[in-house]
Amino acid sequence: MSLRWKIAVLLASGCALVAVTIGLLIHHARMEQLSSSARAGAVAQLVRVRQLYELTGRVDPADNGAALDSPRLPAALRASALSGRRNTYLDLDERRPVVWAARPVGSHVLSVREPLDAERDEVAALDRELVASGAVVVGLAALGGVGLASRLSRDLRTAAATARRISRGELDARIAMPSSPRASGGEVAELASAVNTMAASLQQRIEAEQRFTADVAHELRTPLTGLHTAAGLLPEGRPTELVRDRVAALCRLTEDLLEVARLDAKAERPDLDVHPLGLLTDGILRRAGFAAGATRPRAEGIHDGVDDGTGDNAPGELVRTDARRLERVLVNLLANARRHGGDPVEVVEVTVTGTSLTVRDHGPGFPEHVLRDGPQRFVTGAAERGQGTGLGLTIALGQARVIGAQIVLRNADDGGAMATVVLPGAHDERP
Repeated sequence: MSLRWKIAVLLASGCALVAVTIGLLIHHARMEQLSSSARAGAVAQLVRVRQLYELTGRVDPADNGAALDSPRLPAALRASALSGRRNTYLDLDERRPVVWAARPVGSHVLSVREPLDAERDEVAALDRELVASGAVVVGLAALGGVGLASRLSRDLRTAAATARRISRGELDARIAMPSSPRASGGEVAELASAVNTMAASLQQRIEAEQRFTADVAHELRTPLTGLHTAAGLLPEGRPTELVRDRVAALCRLTEDLLEVARLDAKAERPDLDVHPLGLLTDGILRRAGFAAGATRPRAEGIHDGVDDGTGDNAPGELVRTDARRLERVLVNLLANARRHGGDPVEVVEVTVTGTSLTVRDHGPGFPEHVLRDGPQRFVTGAAERGQGTGLGLTIALGQARVIGAQIVLRNADDGGAMATVVLPGAHDERP
């Protein structure tokens, strides 16, 4: 049950309890009033009948049920009269309620009997009115509770939606605060203020980190360019090869950091066009040198290698994408698969299906935290997946977002990591 309905049920239940309590109090008060009035009326009739009896020496049974030694007189009232006391007796039988009054007259008991049908009907009508009024009050309370809870629930849902937007990277998202100072109080307003403060602090920290990353990468570019040039002047030999290899790795890392900084700043703009996904993938694989061991479906069956120009491979579905950025995504996924996919002789498979393509290796698979939280820069996961900077998957996901694609990471049932790139079709809206 949602918070809105819990509050509504709680208010309705409280009002129902109050309505029942007040109704019972009113019912009993009215019953006491009617009982006292009926007893007083019966006593007055008894006095009048006694006076007539003393004057005439007889009792008329038609006169308010007056009788001497009535056999229907309740035993308790008869005993009280015989002991010399005048008393009344209220019989609230639901079918025929009556009130008795009796007193001793010599050795006899003189009594009167008055029906209470009118009083019974009056109490029943009062009870119906109390029930109807209580139902109206409970209904109004439930409606009021739903309205109040709906507003509270709407504010909480807005805060939750804004928090989810912030977690997805929309650091500018904020919860709208009430314009009225009087309406700005309360726990919900405090929650909104806390979330907005947290988002602003988080945004400042992330932007500072992005600026630092970009500044460091930019400053490293100049000395690395000189170092790369100087390494080219070294005499040939094994030490020179090691130096050049490390310098090249530093240059790639610097370029990756700059690319990550641009993606974080959302400064990248795609150049979208319509392409056949199958042929586009073949071209990317050929240029990247990943033809060996790569597979993708043709019109019928599976074809090892890339398109050799004979037309055996199906061109694939038409997709709207940026070919250069898609190449960056696919090359990074292939490099990640080759680096972390176990034995280098294992096959890395590329499969094109509809408007999506899948890169699969046969290594230990993605660590659980990567599947749950996504890739983290400079975190490569489990040791068995090898070494690296963790930027490859980060860049691939960032470039995929730029072109409106989605990357789904999972592990195959029979082992190995699978990364599926889902691209927008040719007729889909632009990202």
